[in-house]
Amino acid sequence: MIQPVAKEAPDRTRVDHAQFDPIRAGHTPIEHASAAGLRPTLLGIAVNVVLAMGKAAAGIFGNSYALIADAIESAIDILSSLVVYAGLKVSARPADDDHPHGHGKAEPIAAAVVALFLLAAAALIAKNSVEKISTVHPMPAAWTLIVLVVVVVVKETLFRHVFAVGNTIGSTAVKGDAWHHRSDALTSVAVFAGISIALIGNHFSPNPRWSSGDDWAALFAAAIILFNGITILRSAVYELTDARPGRWVEEDIRRIAAAVAGVDGLDKCFVRKMGFDYLVELDIRVRGDISVRAGHEIGHAVQDQVRHLAAGGRVTRVRVHVEPTPAG
Repeated sequence: MIQPVAKEAPDRTRVDHAQFDPIRAGHTPIEHASAAGLRPTLLGIAVNVVLAMGKAAAGIFGNSYALIADAIESAIDILSSLVVYAGLKVSARPADDDHPHGHGKAEPIAAAVVALFLLAAAALIAKNSVEKISTVHPMPAAWTLIVLVVVVVVKETLFRHVFAVGNTIGSTAVKGDAWHHRSDALTSVAVFAGISIALIGNHFSPNPRWSSGDDWAALFAAAIILFNGITILRSAVYELTDARPGRWVEEDIRRIAAAVAGVDGLDKCFVRKMGFDYLVELDIRVRGDISVRAGHEIGHAVQDQVRHLAAGGRVTRVRVHVEPTPAG
């Protein structure tokens, strides 16, 4: 008979937050992950307020509907960032009687709302663009191109920063917010191209119809926004319906559990994402001739190892079912 695993009886409801650095170490308890996600979200809100006002003014005074459409997207970015902020705050709440698994689902719900904002923006911009393409209107001003260059640089930089944080903490909502910034940058690139075509074409072959290049650019921007909205919505729905997360998470859990002393093998391993963290159900096999206490202690050792080592420390709950290894 194997000896029980020697260990202290741990408090399994407490996580030692001091051992985690949410950014550098990749260990992200939900409170730290939420705080890490809130900072870039607030930064994005501040930047979008400035850019939305600047693009709207440039579009109005520079005769560019595409820039106005770009400003509309930035305004929707502000609303979506506020939704992400609220979702992160709610998801960080501890478990209670009504939500025994915590409030992590608030995070993908926020991501879904962000996606719906994107889809609404795409539909609005596409509708107005189609209406304006056949209408002759003043040529956009050349100086609006300078505004667009600044917007592209700022938004692409913001995308890279926010996406890196979202990837580190495993937040669908934060990554969705980052893609808002990328789609805004791509929209501005399309607007830049459309205005350039209109100005260059009108310079070499003067014709008021060249002004439609600005509207075609806005229509192309709507297509980019639509694509990003669908992508974000699909990821959020997968998470809300408990689709299996990346295969690497299960492989990491199996590797760590199999290395625990006394574990003869593994059977089922079910993993689902709850906000920033993972919940695990795992079947292990142990020798059939050991005591119930010994099997129980091996199960607890597996729980502890998986919680603290698997998936960057983001496994918060592990349910282990112990089965005897078949004789022979």
